[in-house]
Amino acid sequence: MAISETDIQTVLKATIDPNTGKSFIASKSAKNIKITGDHVSLDILLDYPAKSQFSSIRALVESALKTLPEIGTVAVSVSSRIVSHSVQRGVQLLPNVKNIIAVASGKGGVGKSTTAVNLALALAAEGANVGILDADIYGPSQPQMLGISGRPESSDGKSMDPMRSHGIQAMSIGFLVDVDTPMVWRGPMVTGALEQLLRDTRWDNLDYLVIDLPPGTGDIQLTLAQKVPVTGAIIVTTPQDIALLDARKGLKMFEKVGIPILGIVENMSTHICSQCGHEEHIFGAGGGAAMCKDYNVDLLGSLPLDIRIREQADSGKPTVIAEPDGKIAEIYKQIARTTAIKLSQLAQDHSSKFPNIVIQNT
Repeated sequence: MAISETDIQTVLKATIDPNTGKSFIASKSAKNIKITGDHVSLDILLDYPAKSQFSSIRALVESALKTLPEIGTVAVSVSSRIVSHSVQRGVQLLPNVKNIIAVASGKGGVGKSTTAVNLALALAAEGANVGILDADIYGPSQPQMLGISGRPESSDGKSMDPMRSHGIQAMSIGFLVDVDTPMVWRGPMVTGALEQLLRDTRWDNLDYLVIDLPPGTGDIQLTLAQKVPVTGAIIVTTPQDIALLDARKGLKMFEKVGIPILGIVENMSTHICSQCGHEEHIFGAGGGAAMCKDYNVDLLGSLPLDIRIREQADSGKPTVIAEPDGKIAEIYKQIARTTAIKLSQLAQDHSSKFPNIVIQNT
């Protein structure tokens, strides 16, 4: 009995992508199904970056298809393709940037910048083309975290080329001023500077631009949320009640300007003693999960309070680069994949497909 494409699709409908919880048919990931005798080939095209998962997904699909007795050999190709998604209405889009992810916190000191840089590096490690914009004008930290020094160059005399480190593109006010120079600026100057950093940088074909926002929910943050074309936002908090109070304000701020919340990252969730291995919830337990339940958003992941995360970020080699195969790097990669999957489920942006309308006098 010959194999039919219907047989193949029936198997794929029952085969679940462990990252999305959907079948490869429901997610429309199965492409180019070809049958030649008893040989079957197909492509699995993921809409999120997951380079570290390609081999396991390939093995999953191949083993599922081999349950059909008529099949002799199977060839499965797995790859990713990232598309653009919608942003707030009335905000000018950014050329060469498909999606912008804002990483925010209600207050400082919760590890937002460390989370942002490791998220960017994790997305890149999973195969995406990624940039990071350090939007904290008063206290830029990405130059040190990425181990970058020097000034950005300009290839056209009008705009800046992004700095590069560890496979990602970066821009920060820290590249343009001396380390010891305080930015004694009022709000309008700060928002103006950020817009220049964002729009005067020649980003190179980015799938994701991660924006490390300054902490807080004041006038500056609100203005940025209204002027930067953000696809989705992540809130970073600790389990501590005081941090959660401010994190809730950050979440409500994005809701007010119509930016989807991709989820919450709970930082410093537990502390594991480097001497005895004892695990303790020194900032409380379950705060991030409770906040997610209250606002019907997802907990993207929980990170431990570990001295290596701080040491590696300070040295210019964040955890995803310093220990790429380590347990903490895997948590960051899981957060990155979950974030990208959440983003892929948002409405797509089709503006680039619309023709330009030109009015001429004839």
